[in-house]
Amino acid sequence: MQIFSETVTLHPEHPFGISRETIQTQRSVIVQLQHLDHVGWGEVTENRFYDRTAESIQENIRIAADMLSGMTELLTCNDGVKQIWDQIAQRVWPDTFALSAIDSAVCDWTAKHQNVPTHQIWGLDWTSTVPSSFTIGLDTVDRMVTKLRQRPGWPVYKIKLGSDDDLDIVQRLRGETDAVFRVDANGGWDVDKTIAMSQAMETLNVQFIEQPLPIDAPESAKRDVFTHSRLPLIADEDCQVAADVAKCSGMYHGISVKLCKCGGLTPAIEMLRHARRLGLSTMVGCMVESSIGISAAAQLLPLLDFADLDGAELLDSDPAMGASVNRGIVTLAVGNGHAASMRQHSE
Repeated sequence: MQIFSETVTLHPEHPFGISRETIQTQRSVIVQLQHLDHVGWGEVTENRFYDRTAESIQENIRIAADMLSGMTELLTCNDGVKQIWDQIAQRVWPDTFALSAIDSAVCDWTAKHQNVPTHQIWGLDWTSTVPSSFTIGLDTVDRMVTKLRQRPGWPVYKIKLGSDDDLDIVQRLRGETDAVFRVDANGGWDVDKTIAMSQAMETLNVQFIEQPLPIDAPESAKRDVFTHSRLPLIADEDCQVAADVAKCSGMYHGISVKLCKCGGLTPAIEMLRHARRLGLSTMVGCMVESSIGISAAAQLLPLLDFADLDGAELLDSDPAMGASVNRGIVTLAVGNGHAASMRQHSE
């Protein structure tokens, strides 16, 4: 078995803004797990908010790679993916970012070894899936209108908010399209603004509000907005790992799972199924990332009520190929595993 990793620099088509930062470029770590006749692929981006740099991620991937070299038998046994995840997590936790990239590569390799698409190793049936949103990054109102006009025809747009112009932004964008809106404050609002915005946006065809309050806001504040918001609330920063799902019940109407934050596909499956048992709606989100990461996350679509898988669509140029997202319709690439790879690579 051989494991390789490299850091690539991705370039968004436009500077990508949210309430706490705007990025011009995005570094991403790509992992290859080569064993026998197959290559498993994984990806994870660095993230300043979660204190994960490409260098720290690479270091923990090296630790995981050393461990994996002694686990070749687990790759081909029943429940091997889960056993591998458990053992590696004991060494690299809390670096869920590195764990996510390794887990994705292991899942990809395992599915290829079994000659099936990845979602089938969990018994998921790709017969009915929800559309993905396209994200309009926070910017001036005029620039956000321009971004939307450049991407017509999507059934759902996710609008990043967290500025003094938030209501004006939604009203101006509503004048451009009849599509469903979802708004994401990334923790940029307080209780009063959340409640007021929910009332104002109720008539603007806004489906839900994602993470209105900061992660460190008091639980009482989160329960207050849960009680008084006129729109459903979806947890993002407040739902990072499996233990957070139950905590979201009574404070949110649903959860958004990101592979990098929870540690990969293996815990993501557990989180989504747990959320549904609790009556919470489910969504999988993404970062600004290539089709390697998007193709992995897309395997979870049969478990979702909402999807936000436009990360590769936000790039000026995607260095990878795999699942495609065309005006919201997610289509898996033909092949086993995630069916994704870097463009210069052929298996």
